[in-house]
Formats: sequence, structure tokens, C-alpha cells
Amino acid sequence: MTMERELLAPELLRQHAAHGTVGGTYPRALEAEFPTGMAEAAIAEISSWPGYAPTPLYSLGKLADQLGIGAVLYKDEEPRFGLGSFKALGGAYAVMLLARKWLAEKGHGNAALADIRSGKFAGILKDMTVTCATDGNHGRSVAWGAEMAGCACVIFIHAEVSQGRKLAMEAFGADVRRIDGDYDLSLKHCENEAQANGWFVVSDASYPGYLDIPRDVMAGYTVMASEVLGQAEEAPTHMFVQAGVGGFAAAMVARLWQGYGEKAPRTIIVEPDLAACAIESARQDKPAIVPIHEETLMAGLSCGEMSLVAWPILSAGCTDYITVGEEGVGPAMRLLASGEAGVKITGGESGVAGLVGLLAVAANPALKEQLGLGPDSRVLLIGSEGATDPEIYKTIVGDLAA
Repeated sequence: MTMERELLAPELLRQHAAHGTVGGTYPRALEAEFPTGMAEAAIAEISSWPGYAPTPLYSLGKLADQLGIGAVLYKDEEPRFGLGSFKALGGAYAVMLLARKWLAEKGHGNAALADIRSGKFAGILKDMTVTCATDGNHGRSVAWGAEMAGCACVIFIHAEVSQGRKLAMEAFGADVRRIDGDYDLSLKHCENEAQANGWFVVSDASYPGYLDIPRDVMAGYTVMASEVLGQAEEAPTHMFVQAGVGGFAAAMVARLWQGYGEKAPRTIIVEPDLAACAIESARQDKPAIVPIHEETLMAGLSCGEMSLVAWPILSAGCTDYITVGEEGVGPAMRLLASGEAGVKITGGESGVAGLVGLLAVAANPALKEQLGLGPDSRVLLIGSEGATDPEIYKTIVGDLAA
């Protein structure tokens, strides 16, 4: 079986749930919940950080030709601040905003984010502790943000998080603690410890009484979409975007909707069938919780509970939800690594989920037609991570690894 035949196997697509049609400009109700100004503030601040550069938006011409669509655009987050994933944007940004708020409560109401990053308030901020639960990438960003701000950081990881990802967080000075159980259990453990010790949880998952910080994390993620607005020659017609708790997907949907208005792309949410809380939320028309019985290879997407902050945006702005199996991940990673798509790209396990979804849909003629994919379509994919664990990446990609 050739790589192309392997990639285009239609059985990779597990489920599809239609969920309405999006049209018009960014709604006032969403503007009140997640205003355009939050995204504008995020790009203004993050673009001033040392080492900032927009990540590439590649055109995968060979893949587009193979699939019979006009264009495939791939936003490659692997170079982001040297952290290897889009998560560098959200957690670190939320830590900086939290540090500024904490300083204001201590009588330093005029503290600027640039002054915090310079170390001016390090002597005070050392008494502040941030914490989170993570599959790896988010914790790495929170740890980096804590290092920039000069505050302490405690990270909780679950049993399946690789040693390589643990070491990457410890490299930024974080105290990383492993627990038994899955991601959702590690999140609850983190919340309990934070309450007992007076720490500040920095999570992209939201729940009743905890909405502001996840919203700040999402604002950081919008930087990717703000860059796309300036990089794409024409508005994408479709976006296949992966979802875990939903914050990343919601940030992309909101910012592109804010920027493109009526020309915002039709969004198809892609998630593992082993952790499909988004498609279940679409079916129930409310944030849903699904049990995680087995960890997915797409570790960053192994989340069973939809974010309360993300759901209003996804509910209003996403038309379709699909789930994919594990067997599509390796072939998609190898396709990118080989350069056969048109550009040689290092795509990690979670980062290729949107591509897996696109390949599965393209192999299903009825669904391809239903989603309006054809010669005039311009599909946006977000390669949300590179080889965040090089050993796992080499195991999957083999001799193609750079």
C-alpha cells in the first residue's frame, strides 16, 4: 500500500455531526464575551516579546492537487518562541497578565508588562505561585511565563505524559509532579492543591467560577489567527481545526470571524474519537463531559470536558464536527516529514489532527460534497505543534525525521 492510499483511507473518519450554518459578522453577544480588543491587546504585547516572529503559513500545493481542492494552507507552530507549539502563546501570556494583576493588589498598580518581563518586580513576584495540569505543551508555556515573570511554578502531569515533556518543563524551573490517572484527574488534583496552598491555576479549561484566566489564555492563542489575517492572500473558505477542551479552536474561530466577517471560513472541528467532548457538546447543544477510557496518541487533545468559555464561540461559529482514529496520525506526520505535500514540515502528534480530518473527508465523496470542498476551496490547517517530544516523533516518523 502506498503512502497516499494509506492516508486516504475513508475509514479514518469516525463520526460527523452537522451543527448549523454560520453567516454574517461577529455577533454582539460574542463581542461581549470575547471582545476584539482582547485579541488586539494580545498581538500588541506578544509581538513585543524577545524572539517573536510570525510563524510560517505554508501552501501545500502538491497535497491540494492530490485532494482536488484549490489550496491547502498550513500554519506551522513548530518554531513558536523555541517552545515547539502554539501553547507558547496562551499560558505564558495569561501568567503575565496574572502577575500584573497580583502586583496591582500589592500596591503596584502601574506595573507594565514590559517592566515585569525585565525583572523589575522579581523580588516581589517570587512569592507568587502559578500552577496547572498539562499533557506537556501548556505546562511548558506556563513554566516559561513564570520564568519570564519571576514567579514560582508547580506543574501536575498525568501518568501518560512522556519523560521528555516533563524534562522540557523542568528546564524552565518548574516543579513538575506526576500523578496516577488521566488529564482530567490531574486537573482536579491541581485545583485542590492550588486551593490548599493559595496558588493561581493557569488553565485553558474553564468551569463555573473560573472563566477569566482561560479567556486570557484564549486571547494569547488568537495571535496565530491575527498572523493569518496578514499572511493569507485570500480568506480561507474552510478551516479544519483540532479541539481538546476547545479553547484553541474557539480562539481561531473568534479571531478569524472578527477579521474576515462574512468571509470567515467554514470551520470543521476535528478531535480523537477517544476524547470526543466537542462532538458530544454539539449533539447536546451544551458543554459536555465524556469519559476517557484510553489515552489517545494525540496527547494534547486527550480532554474529556468542554471549556465553558470556548463553547459559546464554537456553538455559534462552527458548522461541523468530526472524530478521527489513531491510525491516521502516523501517516499524516510522515506525509509532512517527507515533503510530499509540497513542503517538508515537522508535525507532531496533536499538530496533524486537522490534516488527518481533511484527508479523511477528502476520501469520502458524499461528505466532501456536503462540506463544499472543491477546486475553489482554500483550506486552512493549524499545525499546532512540532516534535515536542523528539523521541516519540522519531519513533513514529522513522528515517524521515530531520
